[in-house]
Amino acid sequence: MKEVTFIRRNIEKWKEAEKVVDQATSLSPDRLADAYTDLTADLAFAQTHFPTSRITIYLNNLASALHNKIYRNKREKWSRVITFWTQEIPQIMHDARRELLVSFLIFIVSVAVGVISTVGDPDFVRLILGNNYVDMTLDNIANGEPMAVYNGSSEVPMFLGITLNNIMVSFNCFAMGILTSFGTGYMLFANGIMLGSFQTFFFQHGLLGESMLAVWLHGTLEIWAIIVAGAAGLALGNGWLFPGTYSRLESFRRGAKRGVKIVIGTIPVFIMAGFIEGFITRHTELPDALRLGLILTSLAFILFYYIYLPNRKRHGNRET
Repeated sequence: MKEVTFIRRNIEKWKEAEKVVDQATSLSPDRLADAYTDLTADLAFAQTHFPTSRITIYLNNLASALHNKIYRNKREKWSRVITFWTQEIPQIMHDARRELLVSFLIFIVSVAVGVISTVGDPDFVRLILGNNYVDMTLDNIANGEPMAVYNGSSEVPMFLGITLNNIMVSFNCFAMGILTSFGTGYMLFANGIMLGSFQTFFFQHGLLGESMLAVWLHGTLEIWAIIVAGAAGLALGNGWLFPGTYSRLESFRRGAKRGVKIVIGTIPVFIMAGFIEGFITRHTELPDALRLGLILTSLAFILFYYIYLPNRKRHGNRET
């Protein structure tokens, strides 16, 4: 569409939007929302097709003025803290379902690569986990305490250190999306290979069952949260790669906003995973049924909050 045609078709609507800005205090929220939605859609089109035009500057200023009218002196209710977790995160996870699926598939493929590589090359695990860690684990196995690494320090420092480290990993996984989706994909791949190599190492020593009960006790939440952070990074990176009808900068901004919310949503999951690893995983003497029950409870939470609830919010009732 030519610029002159675009202006001719929408000029009356924009004049009406100017009146809306002037009369914002006396108009209904629905009227303001409709006007703002139309304006931002036209602005996105203008930024894509006429980025240096004066009409783009005009629409940007008009949209900004209406935005300020809508949100001037807006006070957030304390209930926003609750609705963020019960409504916003499920809605965002529904919107990011493709990125979540891709993140999950990348991780699964990388785990398989770690398994196959460790089976094919006994020294591969040393390359991935390091000689010191492998030698320490071999000593623990020889002493009859293969999971002794989880009780190497007291509970509280271990809980805090692990939680902070995992949160940093998730933010790094997200931030690597700045290097497009390939940066986040690399982070997912590296973590998946590490997990596959780790589990195969214990399998080779006849300790797969014990290692899975110990590792997945906290790892169910921890690994999933990393996959979710990967989805956030892919959302950020896809903003660069696939801007669609938006300008590349606007698409990146939208992807970044969505990704930040997704990453923030993983923080409580990492805290719970760190708590389990710091206070419970070390007790390998606990009954296997209890440990398996905790693993299945964590899995049920993941399926409910990240799979069922987003689809229910979207397709069941329209709370979001």
